[in-house]
Amino acid sequence: MDAQGRGRADNIDPADQWVLNPNTGEYELRLAAPGAQSSVPRPRRGTPAGSAQGGTRTAPGRGEPAPDVLPGQRRRRAAPPEPPGRRRGRTKPKKGKAKKILLWTGGSMAFVLVAVTAAGYFYLQHLEGNVSTTDVGDAAKNGFSKDEAFNILIIGTDKRTGAGNEGYGDAGSVGHADTNILVHVSKDRTNATALSIPRDLVVDVPDCPTKQPDGTTKVIPGTRDVRFNTSLGQDGRDPGCTMRTVKEVTGIEPDHFMMLDFNAVKTLTTAVGGVDVCLKHAVNDPKSHLKLPAGPSKIEGEQALAFVRTRHAWGNKGDLDRIKVQQQFMASLMRKMSSSDTLTNPSKLLDLAEAATKALTVDTGLHKVSTLKDVALELKKVPTKNISFLTVPVLDNPADGPVHKTVIVDPNSAPQVFDAIKNDVSFTAVKKKQQAEKTAANDPLKGSRSAASAIRVDIYNGGAPAGSAQSTLSWLQNNEGVTKSSQLGNAGKTLSKTTLEYSPDQADQARKLADIMGLPASALKPGKSEKNDQGLPAIVLTLGQDFQGPGTPLTAPTKAPDVPNKSTADKVQCAS
Repeated sequence: MDAQGRGRADNIDPADQWVLNPNTGEYELRLAAPGAQSSVPRPRRGTPAGSAQGGTRTAPGRGEPAPDVLPGQRRRRAAPPEPPGRRRGRTKPKKGKAKKILLWTGGSMAFVLVAVTAAGYFYLQHLEGNVSTTDVGDAAKNGFSKDEAFNILIIGTDKRTGAGNEGYGDAGSVGHADTNILVHVSKDRTNATALSIPRDLVVDVPDCPTKQPDGTTKVIPGTRDVRFNTSLGQDGRDPGCTMRTVKEVTGIEPDHFMMLDFNAVKTLTTAVGGVDVCLKHAVNDPKSHLKLPAGPSKIEGEQALAFVRTRHAWGNKGDLDRIKVQQQFMASLMRKMSSSDTLTNPSKLLDLAEAATKALTVDTGLHKVSTLKDVALELKKVPTKNISFLTVPVLDNPADGPVHKTVIVDPNSAPQVFDAIKNDVSFTAVKKKQQAEKTAANDPLKGSRSAASAIRVDIYNGGAPAGSAQSTLSWLQNNEGVTKSSQLGNAGKTLSKTTLEYSPDQADQARKLADIMGLPASALKPGKSEKNDQGLPAIVLTLGQDFQGPGTPLTAPTKAPDVPNKSTADKVQCAS
């Protein structure tokens, strides 16, 4: 220390370590070692602190007392001389000190924000680590689009994983597709449809390319006339095979899958604090250990799992009646998860995030938590009153004999349900977002038509059954008088829907051909035509996967069919 008797270094007053620098007008922290020279200029003897040559004033009692400080008075800096004629008043605090405080405070806030952001990032990484993924190859899309309609297949397996699940499912099961719900969310987010597919539905399971642990792909041969639930687990089939089977049965292509096991029901219901259910009659089922009174109840954990697993407590004790109960349970869980009680409770949200991510197995296109969040937010846009629950229309399988154990697709009513979902048609009454007038004004089918004999068209196969282009050519020439037509083989690309491309001066030909083929307005693609084999401009007809044969209209439905036992997510129903 200096010779003025400031004392030992360990007795330094912290306040004395802040020193006014006269060159900058700001206080600086001086942490000089004993005997070290301060970078702050020292005051000249006799010069008052705060003057132009000002420096650090010696504190009273630690050397010579400052001449303008009397015993009992508080030390303060001397004010600078006032200009002549100026009234004395309060002086503004130096900007330097305020700036220093703001910088320190801002730095602290930035540190807090960085810390919170880092914590959020690491928590997201933690949640991402909870999610299991399965690579199903091209059965699923690589990413998720917030601007398109989407289909997600929810699969509940009967695999006995986790403690307390010994009483459920088949002993030693590899994990079959026990509960299957195809969720379609409309492009405009006004509606959604949850289509349940019975596990005992008799189907043809297609060949399934399946990724192996060593990175290779093994094709598992398909099987005919088997239960739908064997599309998963059997012979090593993965969820991609279940997705392919859904497309085989319905014509609807799932974009992604989410798979859950028994534990998911227990953890999710516990995370939200229980799910409200209603029963028309009391239940005491010794097989599932479900015991509930008639009327409303709140269930979670083991009780919730027993509720969705039991068959013997409902209706005819079969899978179809259990599906109805599962749909009612899902609707109640949706209402609870989207309620203010859940969304405004941070503890519940964290528990729900943990439970949901630990419960899920998804395809690689959904493996990021941020993508799962996007899916949830898009689904949340749909009003619960416009979320429809229905089941694939089925008939008892006549091959079963007197005891019906399986069902088959109803060929008379199921296709209309599948077509409505494929064409994004709602099963509830919704108000489209002012699309009617806009669509009418831009309808490419409105306008004049040419004669059939004036149509010049090239036909390509872009995903239709083999031979479709040739059969369509013959039909157009021999039955419809479109003689200036030619068939040019495969398109070199696969289209889900049939398209008709034409230049503006061929619009009348395109409208006439659309009438003949039964094409909807959405199939017409104004743009460019191509030169045919004679060098003349021709419109281009590409037959997509939706093509069902010449003469079969492809006009999209505008109204969904009536479906028995349909329900919506906003309605509370009592299980029976």
